[in-house]
Amino acid sequence: MPGILYLVPNTLGPVDAADGDVLATILPAEVQALAARLDYFVAENAKTTRAFLKLINANYPLAKPLQEIKIAELNVNTEAAALPALLAPLLAGQDAGLISEAGVPAVADPGANLVRLAHQHGIQVRPLVGPSSLLLAVMSSGLNGQSFAFNGYLPTDAAQRAKRIKQLEDRSRQEKQTQLLIETPYRNGAMLEALATACNGTTLISVATDLTLASEAIKTQTATKWKNDIAAGKTPDFHKKPTVFLLLAD
Repeated sequence: MPGILYLVPNTLGPVDAADGDVLATILPAEVQALAARLDYFVAENAKTTRAFLKLINANYPLAKPLQEIKIAELNVNTEAAALPALLAPLLAGQDAGLISEAGVPAVADPGANLVRLAHQHGIQVRPLVGPSSLLLAVMSSGLNGQSFAFNGYLPTDAAQRAKRIKQLEDRSRQEKQTQLLIETPYRNGAMLEALATACNGTTLISVATDLTLASEAIKTQTATKWKNDIAAGKTPDFHKKPTVFLLLAD
């Protein structure tokens, strides 16, 4: 009988173990306990997964010493031909955990390909409760939570990016739909400026940074107000910090 593929949520960024039981406000105890008993993980990043397991170990002793726990990497560079080997232990009856570098696996994450293949092989998939930056951003934005769409990354070329923003704004206006997007953290400033410049002045733009972390910051206001803030040098403290951008046109 195949093992179970558990989709194990991670933190949304680095947390300091010196701050006490930081996981208690992010992951349910049952999720931590379950993760602790697994000895095989498929992860987007082995280094951050080991750091995460160290935090787990502070509350729930791991099934094996950390150095004996197998962590196989699955990221954007992993070829489709390599996926069956990642599932081989599950097909042999071993349970496994799928972990993203941050947040919930298989959402804006290459782990979705492994989950699809698991279903094709009749492997049970169990998603566990944890933080999703996208849902947390929608919740805290004040924008439309009845209809929203995640669009991933926009083009890096300035002209193409501005064109794409206008397309998303038009869709938002026509469908009354909140549009979500992300950017490489060191380009957050350029993304906010592009949104404020390309969007109509009354379009609402929300910026959600470091969600669930001590440095969390969330702000929603019109494109005109963001444009004025940028001109005054009052941009958010979000350089190199994971950020979700949202817009809703009237």
